[in-house]
Amino acid sequence: MKHSYVIGLGKSGVAAARLLKAQGWSVTISDRNHSDALTDVKTSLNAEGIEVNLGDSFVPDANQMQQIVVSPGVPWDLPILTTARELGIPTLGEMELAWRSLQSCPWVGITGTNGKTTVTSLIAAIFQSGGLTAPSCGNIGNAASELALEHLNSEASLDWVIAEISSYQIESSSTLAPEIGVWTTFTPDHLSRHKTLENYFAIKANLVNRSTAQVLNGDDPYLRRVGDRLWPDAIWTSTTGAENLVAHADKGAYIDSEWVMMAQEKIVPVKALRMVGDHNQQNLLMAVAVARLAGIDKEAIAHAIETFPGVPHRLEHICTWQGIDFINDSKATNYDASEVGLRAVASPAVLIAGGEAKDGDDRAWIEMIQQKATSVVLIGSAADYFSQRLTQSGFSAYEVCSGLDDAVPRAAELAKDQGARIVLLSPACASFDQYANFEDRGNHFRSICLKHFGV
Repeated sequence: MKHSYVIGLGKSGVAAARLLKAQGWSVTISDRNHSDALTDVKTSLNAEGIEVNLGDSFVPDANQMQQIVVSPGVPWDLPILTTARELGIPTLGEMELAWRSLQSCPWVGITGTNGKTTVTSLIAAIFQSGGLTAPSCGNIGNAASELALEHLNSEASLDWVIAEISSYQIESSSTLAPEIGVWTTFTPDHLSRHKTLENYFAIKANLVNRSTAQVLNGDDPYLRRVGDRLWPDAIWTSTTGAENLVAHADKGAYIDSEWVMMAQEKIVPVKALRMVGDHNQQNLLMAVAVARLAGIDKEAIAHAIETFPGVPHRLEHICTWQGIDFINDSKATNYDASEVGLRAVASPAVLIAGGEAKDGDDRAWIEMIQQKATSVVLIGSAADYFSQRLTQSGFSAYEVCSGLDDAVPRAAELAKDQGARIVLLSPACASFDQYANFEDRGNHFRSICLKHFGV
């Protein structure tokens, strides 16, 4: 029996192991960590006939391994993976594994620095409103291999796969080729892993290059500057009218007189989308453009947009207390996303920020804080660094708390005293210093808000 080795015992790795087992492979999955939670996962997988190694130092062995599958969180350029490839061991990411199982149906692949989850969720909602079986998967939270395994065990067919695909997943997916590729935004992120902006761009461009059709955000300065040369036949979107489309105004998506237009045809009123912020108008345009490329009618699009509830952890309204709205924007894991979140909410606001800091340009974020925040409450390992940066900018209305349990009540108190209308969790940081992921952080924020301030 062929043997496949999976690295990483997170959601994606576990899904990959189960898919491989169902496909007839002998499977070993390893993780360098060791905890009670991982021990529980090991017990469950062992019962399914999957070997699990915890606290494991992986050593590639061409005689024992016919394939290696890598979870997204495992750097693709690790020396041991380079060695494995040099030994001729086929090495691929979990997303590529799922693609190979599901490529018989068309995919929409959504990538970008920010906006991926909202656009993915909107597209899936529209396709489903149009009567299509089109589940979302990938970086959005449901591992693509989970969908592949479900499909393998079901007689039901899929019409489309709507996949949010991060740069980590693209670099380990050599053949993934969506029918429609969407690029939402491009700003510096993940540079600690990808090293340079050019490398980060090239990784994302690989997905778009392999897509049959492309939908690109024409309001993004970087994409606007280079995209028309690289993808001359792409569908472009712009919130500022047809005259500002990068190319092909006759087939692009844009906003005109409060209507979403596509190929010069009215599709849906902008006000049908209940999510706030100019950036969400751009997200709406990209989703509509994809839907029309897929042949979905205007009525189904309008119904989906009118009933779309929003995305958890992205400008998610939690509760209102004494006229103060508590907003969960935990998915804002970099400066650009947090700046967008601040710009979208009403002012004045009290901002809760911090976590595990990322490389990037924080100047526009700090400028938005100066414009809209009465106070900033800082948490996590980035608190000291953010304190220094705010002080350097001349902004002194900040405090440091040990975590959200202290930060949320303190932010509410400050908002009440200062007449602020919003308490906004928009961290501008990864969550890994205190939480497993941004969802855990957002869920903790939600539980604190509802406990202290929910009606």
